Amino acid sequence: MSNKTALITGATGGLGKEFVRIHAEKGGDLVLVGRNPQKLEQLQHDVQNKYHVKVTTIAVDFTEFNAAEQIFGELQKANIRVDYLINNAGLGGQGTFLERTMEQDINMAKVNMIVPTKLMKLILPQMVKRGSGRVLNVSSLAALVPGPLQAEYYATKAYLTSLSDALWYELKDTGVTLTTLMPGAMETGFAKAGDLTNTKMFANAVSPKKVAEEGYQAMLNGKMNVYTGLRGWQQPFASMMPMMPKKAMMRFVADQQSNNKNKK
Repeated sequence: MSNKTALITGATGGLGKEFVRIHAEKGGDLVLVGRNPQKLEQLQHDVQNKYHVKVTTIAVDFTEFNAAEQIFGELQKANIRVDYLINNAGLGGQGTFLERTMEQDINMAKVNMIVPTKLMKLILPQMVKRGSGRVLNVSSLAALVPGPLQAEYYATKAYLTSLSDALWYELKDTGVTLTTLMPGAMETGFAKAGDLTNTKMFANAVSPKKVAEEGYQAMLNGKMNVYTGLRGWQQPFASMMPMMPKKAMMRFVADQQSNNKNKK
């Protein structure tokens, strides 16, 4: 990995930091992408001092429609070749569709769908031309079913997973692979930012360390989907979710995501 450069979006978050650690431990260079310049600079400093790899930072707001173009422009300016693209940045948020504002839901669509789609449009052709490259898209177990109280989040992850699986097939025999990581609830800043801390879903959240390690290895192996971060009974339950009666499943999902202010 010492001659491989990984671009990681959402690099300063819990799961993002784990991807950074894993790749840096292997001697790989990094392009860290996030919204907060100060956090990026601190992470850059820490990683360079500890692992002695080259680290480039790109600060960009993913809710800007041209965010992906800004990132790609910086890559071209610095003549950086991306070997591994890890689309990790994501935005959640609890509440009914009618409670949430237009801006909240449009921003979520930009972060979870538009930016990763554009980054793949811009970077995949270069990978295919070289005949080598790996893409890891961080989706969610939420992609498998509709999600009342996080309706748009579940829908954006369904989009990302469907697109990713189709691209896995289209990229066969190109030397480039695309892996979709589909974790359960994790102990990251996601729950707090999305007002999900006091819900049943995050009562047994797992550490992002194992999730990142399994996702990263699956990416190297070119696996299509990897389910991880699921506790005990959740593993077989996940495989049955799409086959369960939809109305019953939605009642279960709503209950898991309810907090005191929106329980029905």
